[in-house]
Amino acid sequence: MRHASWKTATLLSLVVGVGIGFVHVPRAEACGGLACNTSLGQPVAQTAERILFTHNGDGTVTSVVEILYEGEGDRFAWVLPVPGRPEVGVSSSLVFDRLQAGTTPTYTLTTSTEGSCSVPSSGGGFGCAASDTATFSPAVDAGAIAFGDGGMDVSVVDAGRVGPYDYVTISLDPSLPEPGMVASEWLTDNGYNVTPLASERLGPYLAAGMNLIAFRLTKSTFSGSVRPIVLTYTGTRPMIPIRPTAMAAADDMGVMVWVLGEHRAIPTNYRHLVIDEARINWLNPGLNYDALITQAADEAGGQGFVTEDVRRTRDLPRVHESFETASNHEDFENDLDYVRYAVDRFARYDGFGDVFATYVPLPDGVTAAQALSCFSCFVRELGPDFVREAFVDALDREVFAPLRDAQALILSQPVSTRFYTTLSPDEMTVDPEFDLNPDLPLLSNVHTAQRVVECRGDVTFAEARWRVELSDGRVVRGDNVSGWPLGSDIPVARVVEQASVSGTPEVVLDQSATIDAAIETSNEDYPRRKSGRGCAASDGRGSAGLALLAVVGFALRPRRRRGGSRS
Repeated sequence: MRHASWKTATLLSLVVGVGIGFVHVPRAEACGGLACNTSLGQPVAQTAERILFTHNGDGTVTSVVEILYEGEGDRFAWVLPVPGRPEVGVSSSLVFDRLQAGTTPTYTLTTSTEGSCSVPSSGGGFGCAASDTATFSPAVDAGAIAFGDGGMDVSVVDAGRVGPYDYVTISLDPSLPEPGMVASEWLTDNGYNVTPLASERLGPYLAAGMNLIAFRLTKSTFSGSVRPIVLTYTGTRPMIPIRPTAMAAADDMGVMVWVLGEHRAIPTNYRHLVIDEARINWLNPGLNYDALITQAADEAGGQGFVTEDVRRTRDLPRVHESFETASNHEDFENDLDYVRYAVDRFARYDGFGDVFATYVPLPDGVTAAQALSCFSCFVRELGPDFVREAFVDALDREVFAPLRDAQALILSQPVSTRFYTTLSPDEMTVDPEFDLNPDLPLLSNVHTAQRVVECRGDVTFAEARWRVELSDGRVVRGDNVSGWPLGSDIPVARVVEQASVSGTPEVVLDQSATIDAAIETSNEDYPRRKSGRGCAASDGRGSAGLALLAVVGFALRPRRRRGGSRS
């Protein structure tokens, strides 16, 4: 399918419902979600989202959307504008975890020394410093239903149950004076906990002829992640309806998007941001990466995406492995041994807990939660009603099939593009859209630089000055006492571009001269010292690799409020 076929704008959504928030992030003080009832307490805010789009080449788009939330499960409601009647399924958070881990930008700093630094010793005098090796790898934290009569205004297009959700798709007459209010009242009357705030945000989508699909949990889950949703719908250009999200979004909400297609993808109505690598804290990229993305987006007017990784889909990390299957159950003669094996290996997979609780009869007094936490501690035998075939079939259907489907979906297109940005509520005024550009190259997520520590006999390694040589030949000077020298007063986006469906992007803002001048000024604070007393000079080839992984995304650090320090 050529890029010209991506001209019709369609959806992906995120209209936030109650309780949608993300772990490791402070909650908003005021309730802003579509389904937030402040009388129940515990206001929440959405703080990030991960989305996978695939253009299927047949006039449809498939989107996989992850939902994480904080709050009580019975307050959870999630409403999305959709074209027509989408096919609905569930996926696994492992898909996003594995994709993110394998495509996250890495910043590897290789360190070598010139000369020899002193080593303090109990006997006094000077010694020769040995090479040091340090590796930092931060963790990457992922049936028929009856409805009330909507009269002539609301039609139930589809309804059902999938994974942990009940869902309903409704259609409204777009000529209604206030279709958003009618939809909100109908959803509330039918058990979807939305507030009147929804009517204002949903009205424009309904007036444009789109339908609404609403999800709610079928069981109470207090706090954590629930299964990603899979939607396949008519359309040819992915779009994120971000405007309704503003009601329940925290400042600097992370948005991570993968677009799978025939060519590299581009944002069509948001700016494209090229981060200057000198602003990365190469000594610890995880400290400032997210803040840099936010600052770069601010420099572009608040609406811009960084392209972090572009590669062939065959080179993406696998989201389903061959051992992830229930078909090997025949290797176990004993039912108890097979269940123990399944718990030990797959208890943390999406859907496993529900299958286990439904199909594995436990001894009296033992709960599913206890058995899953330590099967051998609590279970010595299974109840007589255990049917291995039913358990195996359910595992394959609910746990492993979604992983296989995701793997097939990813490989259905040749190129994957990963985008990242942060958005605050006041910036969520335009729904981001994405298209393809066949003229743009692949882009590696691997970034490297060389640090040369300038040792002398009268300074220790910790006191020595260094120079970092970036891949483009520029040099940043500093020392091991002060840390990375370039602060938040220096621009982050080397260039801000506007991409299109062909050719190279148009440069809208070029800040390279300002950044380079700031580096020169900073370097003057760290002049090279004259040679001092020491041991025999090193040839500079002995090095220690210092691999530092930039923790991008949205789950590992508290979000700062806009206006705070960004360095």
